Amino acid sequence: MPCSYQEEIREYPVLYMHDGQYVFHDKEAIGGGSLGLEEYLANNKLEVIVAAIYQISEQRMNEYCPWPIGRYSKEVMGKGSDLGGDGGKYAEFIVKELKPYIDTTFRTLSNETALAGISLGGLISLYAACMYPEIFRHIIVLSSAFFRNQEEIEKLVEGSELSPIISFYGDCGTEEAEEDETLSKLFSASNQAVFELIKKKIHSARFCTIQGGEHTYSDFKKRVPELFTFL
Repeated sequence: MPCSYQEEIREYPVLYMHDGQYVFHDKEAIGGGSLGLEEYLANNKLEVIVAAIYQISEQRMNEYCPWPIGRYSKEVMGKGSDLGGDGGKYAEFIVKELKPYIDTTFRTLSNETALAGISLGGLISLYAACMYPEIFRHIIVLSSAFFRNQEEIEKLVEGSELSPIISFYGDCGTEEAEEDETLSKLFSASNQAVFELIKKKIHSARFCTIQGGEHTYSDFKKRVPELFTFL
């Protein structure tokens, strides 16, 4: 909660984030690394409510992929998968159950809603933005694993009306796969292809290439300020 929540009678924008166990502090994060938002929010006194959605790791691939894992993913990873396909239900849960609960329980600006995700969280965030652009007005995606559903997410973006979205930020590191240069290039190409489509729909959209950026929470933590530029 914002520091001023108990002191002022006012309403606040809400940022929804996936992979909630990695959001606030290290003690809940698998492997010990998180975005450290508890400290960041306190230090910067940001006027925003952050709703972190915790994820059961066994279901992450299914719930963050709207479609079954696609062909491009096999090219990137060198193998196929029978996972994925429940992302639509997960996004619907946020819109029809979680958001109404947050809006009725806390003092929120219901029309000032942001959605952010990392890796597969970026994929499901973009999907939700396409399906519910009138609800998620600000989108922030870091090092998105679009490649898992590359063909389908490109088609969805192309066919979506995204004009209600006010701001969009995306990025990708040049060393997402660390020493595997080929995989890093495929990961980057996936992000670039999706962003080119987004730029046609959201002219204010920003995309940054992070030189030397890796797929680690120590790197993601450096980009935490981007989560709140919509404020």
